[in-house]
Amino acid sequence: MDVNEIIFLIEDDPEGGYSAKAFGHSIYTQGQSKEELKRNISDAMECHFDKPAEIPKVVRLHYVHEEMFAYA
Repeated sequence: MDVNEIIFLIEDDPEGGYSAKAFGHSIYTQGQSKEELKRNISDAMECHFDKPAEIPKVVRLHYVHEEMFAYA
């Protein structure tokens, strides 16, 4: 399967840092900073895909940030 792009959903981790999960693949990782998270995503993709040629060339990070406030 030739995939050119992979998308990760990035969320704030309740224990600090960030967690990431890929859409359409069983790839999950985390990191304390955005830089560490990007390195861990690269490492996780290398472990997930059997051959280097199968690793998508573009990684899209979709950040989700929830915020709540009291009304009234």
